[in-house]
Amino acid sequence: MKNQLTCDQVSALLSFYAEDKLSAKLSEYVRQHLESCPACMEKYIQMKNMLNKFMDIQNEEIENPYATKQYEDFKANLSAYVDNELNNFESIKIKKIAISNPLARQDLENIYTFKKLLHSSFEKTKNDFKNDYSRSIICQLQHENTDEKRLDPFYKLTAAFFIMITCIVAVLIRFLYF
Repeated sequence: MKNQLTCDQVSALLSFYAEDKLSAKLSEYVRQHLESCPACMEKYIQMKNMLNKFMDIQNEEIENPYATKQYEDFKANLSAYVDNELNNFESIKIKKIAISNPLARQDLENIYTFKKLLHSSFEKTKNDFKNDYSRSIICQLQHENTDEKRLDPFYKLTAAFFIMITCIVAVLIRFLYF
C-alpha cells in the first residue's frame, strides 16, 4: 500500500479511524492524510463531534417518571404479594401502586401471566405423566437385585460345556478299556 491515501479512501476509513479500529500502520496513513488535507480534516472533526454528541446522548439516562422509590418498593414486594404472603395493609399498598403506576401494573400483569403459564404447564405435565415413577424405580431396583442373585448365562454355558466334555471323555474311556 502506498503511503499516500486518496480523499475517497480516507472518507471510507474515517469512521473506523474515529473509533480507533484501524491497524497502527493504516491509522498512521490516515493521520498523515488528515494533517495534509484540510477538507478531510473538516469531515473528521464533524464526524468526531457527531460521535461525541451521540455518546453523550446515549450515556444520559432518560428518566422514567414512573420509576420512583414507591415503584422500587412495589418490585421488592411483588413476589410476596402474588404468593399472598403480605398482610392486608401491605397488600392494599401494592394494589394502590399497581393502579396508579403503569410500570407496576405491567409488572403485575406479567407476573400473573407467568404464574398462569407455569400452572397450566404443570397441570399438563402432571396429566401427561400419570405414572408413579417412584414405584417403577423401586420395582426396577428390586428386579436388578434379584438378577444379581441369578447366575450369569456365561457361567451356565461354561458349566454345561464342561459337563458335556466330561461325559464324552467318560464314554471314550469306557469304550477303550472295556
